[in-house]
Amino acid sequence: MGKTKAFNDTFLKACKGEKTDHVPVWYMRQAGRSQPEYRALKEKYGLFEITHQPELCAYVTRLPVEQYGVDAAILYKDIMTPLPAIGVDVEIKNGIGPVIDSPIRTKADIQRLGELHPEEDLPYVLDTIKLLTEEQLNVPLIGFAGAPFTMASYMIEGGPSKNYHKTKALMYSDPETWMLLMNKLADMTITYIRSQVKAGVRAFQIFDSWVGALNAADYRTFIKPVMQRIFTELKSENVPMIMYGVGASHLAKDWHDLPLDVVGLDWRMSIDEARKEGLTKTLQGNLDPTILLSPWEVIEERATAILDQGMKSDQFIFNLGHGVFPDVSPDTLKKLTDFIHDYSAKHKKTSI
Repeated sequence: MGKTKAFNDTFLKACKGEKTDHVPVWYMRQAGRSQPEYRALKEKYGLFEITHQPELCAYVTRLPVEQYGVDAAILYKDIMTPLPAIGVDVEIKNGIGPVIDSPIRTKADIQRLGELHPEEDLPYVLDTIKLLTEEQLNVPLIGFAGAPFTMASYMIEGGPSKNYHKTKALMYSDPETWMLLMNKLADMTITYIRSQVKAGVRAFQIFDSWVGALNAADYRTFIKPVMQRIFTELKSENVPMIMYGVGASHLAKDWHDLPLDVVGLDWRMSIDEARKEGLTKTLQGNLDPTILLSPWEVIEERATAILDQGMKSDQFIFNLGHGVFPDVSPDTLKKLTDFIHDYSAKHKKTSI
């Protein structure tokens, strides 16, 4: 793909609630494990090599745009990418995920953490963004970062967790140390996103994958102030800002309060329910990715229901409620993308 085709800004328009010819769509984890081309690459290179070589990383990032015709690309990186630069050793282990051999659990551990300098620490990330946005993509590139709670949970637990006992114990028992860590991670996130925007991303998504482990009252006390700071400081970048977490529908209104542009929903809360709750900003979501293993009639029926709810407003972007997983067929994603574009284009024509 070169820059020969006209730039498709449908996704950016929907983020701002502007009229579009069709509903834009992209899929979380659209690049990577579900694609045979990616699996072939993985036989030759490790994840570290793919993410550290801009040409390889750009190829993986743009592949779903070329194959599926989605309206945005999302940078192929891991949320853990900036952590080694501040002094946290992370290893991505096959079948487990990120593993941290020396967890961060005391005030002294947090005080030892350094600062992120993206140009020196992560030049390969910025070079990948430049390659994609200056030479290869004709759709917006979405940048991203992990939110402080989710990053902290990996750092404190030492890897993925089912219950986040150690993380929540630190939060409840030593709020001062907890806020020190939150602010340290907020600084890192703000710096990281700023560098991505400067390199060429046209929007960004903050992933708070595990924050659903908290109730709303604790979220407001221990997390929301730092999220408020992140989005407030990044507003000056003038790119759409998206918030997403899984299993966190009870926090959707709190996200909506933040100075962001788009609220991402998982499949537990419908678009109609979110609107009834008073969410007036652009919504993104929310097909349960497991449905992609069903027969096409089921997929079409479920996608239609989501589109019919979403298209009651121009403020809607189609996505999954969580990421694509390896068993999903690329042909299904291509067929779904075409269906979303065709169905919504017909609807938008008749409603003019």
